[in-house]
Amino acid sequence: MSPETLAITMFFLLFAALLLGHPLAFSLGMLAVIFGVIGWGGSIDAVFALLANRAYGVMEEYVLVAVPLFIFMAQILDASGIAERLFETMHIVMGRIRGGLGIAVIIACTIFAATAGVVGATEVSVGLLAIPALMRVKYNIPLIAGCICAGGTLGILIPPSIMLVVYGSLTQISVGWLYAAAFGPGFLLSLLYILYIAVICWIKPEFGPAETGGTHTPAEKITMFGKSIVPPLILVFIVLGSIVAGIATPTEAAGMGCAGAIMLAVGYRRFSWKMLKDACWSTTLTTSMIMTLFLGGNSFQAIFMGLGGGDAIANFILGTQLPPIAVLFLMMGIVFFLGCFLDWLGILLIVTPIFVPVTMELGFNQLWFATLICVNLQMAFLTPPFGYSLFYLKGIAPPEMNIYHIYKGVVPFVCLQWLGLIMCIFIPDIVMWAPRAFFGPAVMG
Repeated sequence: MSPETLAITMFFLLFAALLLGHPLAFSLGMLAVIFGVIGWGGSIDAVFALLANRAYGVMEEYVLVAVPLFIFMAQILDASGIAERLFETMHIVMGRIRGGLGIAVIIACTIFAATAGVVGATEVSVGLLAIPALMRVKYNIPLIAGCICAGGTLGILIPPSIMLVVYGSLTQISVGWLYAAAFGPGFLLSLLYILYIAVICWIKPEFGPAETGGTHTPAEKITMFGKSIVPPLILVFIVLGSIVAGIATPTEAAGMGCAGAIMLAVGYRRFSWKMLKDACWSTTLTTSMIMTLFLGGNSFQAIFMGLGGGDAIANFILGTQLPPIAVLFLMMGIVFFLGCFLDWLGILLIVTPIFVPVTMELGFNQLWFATLICVNLQMAFLTPPFGYSLFYLKGIAPPEMNIYHIYKGVVPFVCLQWLGLIMCIFIPDIVMWAPRAFFGPAVMG
């Protein structure tokens, strides 16, 4: 059996292992060892030496230190009650217009995503507050599910996203450039969600009735808005502004973000040693999961590429003689398909070494392509059967909201994500305006 055939067999056996219910990290690692031994003449010592070198390379990657720091920041912000304050304020400001509570969910998720950068923290925090409020006003249940799932996924795209940190580590693209490029698509998707909710609730008023109770003076609303919105925005400015301005590395900015999150928790009177301990423990568990997956993925990637799998797929794609735009949509379709079965990290580790050489051969701007991949990977959180956002919501949903409602509710938002992705493809300035404004023509590379 040729090395290329072994590599392709390795790829398909990965899907078989996942369908059998085996954990992704260990499936990647075991397949790497087995096919490494088969492909390299039975020398298990050579395989282990290669995998040890790859593991050491991961541990040496300085930018990955930012990952646990950003996760810790998200845990502290979650415990500090920022999401609660954001939703309550948006609830009061927007609740008395048709579809206003659904729009409030998206706005609260967008702002919290810009501080936390983690999907689970955003979705669960806002969802626990929003579901009872929306159910009480008798919103359409699939619309409730779609709002919360789609709003929560913004946390993986809008900076400070850990996905962008990992992508920067894999491709050596500046994380500051990636953060600047993700702003446009992230807020575009947020705007598309808001417009969809406003339109659907205007066409079908029963989908999003307005609240009739509660009165607050304009002065009270302004005060609440200032207390809930301004502190997190200051934190965002400190963390992201320092990275984009070149004052701090992502790791240093993440450290400042952790300190800022603790200060906010103290200011909101939510800080306690138990909260700090729980945040540290949750950060340890999440980071361990990510790094285990990272090691398994790196091992799989090393053997797969060493057997020539990457070259075989790249040559196949380039050999189709399709126009560059068709090749781009083919790659986007592959990433979307993989998102139905793998999480974002597994997809990045598999497709990045294959697709990046192809896009370089076709002359695509690497920052633009990286952002398209990351926009696409948002859909991995919403697409059945393994969309994590669906499971996050199911874990906090009341009995009236079943899995059918959740699946039905996310379909329009997946379509909106595709619309946003297509807009970013055909209007590159959505992605490139901010990097070009902050970093100059160098980003056009």
